[in-house]
Amino acid sequence: MKTKTVVVVGGSTGIGKELVITFKNSGANVKSISRANCDITKQEEIDLYFSNINQVDILINNAAINYCKPIEEISLNEWNSVIDTNLTSYFYIIKKCLPLMKHGSKIVNVSSIAGRSKSLVSGVHYTSSKAGLIGLTRQLAQELGPKGININCVCPSQTLTPMLERSMTSKQLSELSNNIPLRRIAKVNEIVKPILFLCSEDASYIHGACLDINGGQI
Repeated sequence: MKTKTVVVVGGSTGIGKELVITFKNSGANVKSISRANCDITKQEEIDLYFSNINQVDILINNAAINYCKPIEEISLNEWNSVIDTNLTSYFYIIKKCLPLMKHGSKIVNVSSIAGRSKSLVSGVHYTSSKAGLIGLTRQLAQELGPKGININCVCPSQTLTPMLERSMTSKQLSELSNNIPLRRIAKVNEIVKPILFLCSEDASYIHGACLDINGGQI
């Protein structure tokens, strides 16, 4: 990875933070986008951020927000906020990166088991945004394949991150573990390593795939 420039969106915590650390340790030039340096719901801030970047070899879209409530309690503003953060930002950041990419570049979108099926606790806005990422990835696979740019997504199940700890109680986490075939919740590095694989040359013929990392839940 020593010649690679890697952009990790949502790199300040959880899976994203571990990705940043791992890529840096591999010698890559890592750009981490977080709320502290760029509001990804604002086009002008994304434009400004990428104005200082002239090469992107790997893009990992990982940023997300989540609210756990039924549809009756979700306002239109909250719906828009989640969709803007979890889906629209991915679309626009990919658009900004494509002119900076070349044959052999990689894109990985982080979806969710919620996008594959449903969520036990998250709201419909979160689940809809994650399902949208699967469609975004598959459509772009058709468009980017001739350019030699690989795009895939991963669909992790619940992972031991700060977001999960905010979303579920200790009792819910215990009950969840008992219902997973592997009888435990994923560790962060168990999500990071498959993402690293998709960013490697070993995954050069994997394109438009949605990789389930869920301990056998579906």
